[in-house]
Amino acid sequence: MAQGVVFWVCAIGAVATGLAVFRVDSMARATFALLASFVLAAVPLLLLGLSYLGALVVLMMIMEMVVMAVFMIMYMMNPAGLMPMSMVHNKKGSLAIAIGTFVVLAAGVLLVDWPQRQGVPPPDVTFALGEALMGSHMLVMLVIGLGLFATIVSAVVLSHPRGRYDRFGDDLRRRPADDPIPGSVGARSRKRIFGAGR
Repeated sequence: MAQGVVFWVCAIGAVATGLAVFRVDSMARATFALLASFVLAAVPLLLLGLSYLGALVVLMMIMEMVVMAVFMIMYMMNPAGLMPMSMVHNKKGSLAIAIGTFVVLAAGVLLVDWPQRQGVPPPDVTFALGEALMGSHMLVMLVIGLGLFATIVSAVVLSHPRGRYDRFGDDLRRRPADDPIPGSVGARSRKRIFGAGR
């Protein structure tokens, strides 16, 4: 009974947050709405006893969406991705595709006979699933994942060597009333770039 309640709450929540992706007015909010939808969709996997898949979906979606939101906030011309903007392009076409896809999937769920289990599950389901997905390449994929994450962090650090507090000058212990150089860097950097006499 409790599992049924959790399932329906998560199912309705996943659909609602999925719809919110197309209703909110900024890419940052749409990103976190999509994150919530994926996390809610992962809960039924945990209810089915698929702990590995459920945890994988949750961790992967959190990492992916948070990184995407951080990059949008840093680099979008639209300040922080928070200014109002439309999240939908080609509204009529996308709506027709979405409705058609939903009808096909719903018909498949209701009309196709579900297969019967043959045999018994292995003693360690998580290990068997990892072997089926990655085979002997699991260690390689883990190393590549860490390498990609380190590359992302390094690229951000190298592409923006000055911190966001440089605009307040060289003394970060106090907050000045006005920016020394509005929209730019601190006084020391200005002297280094333009010369001490300017």
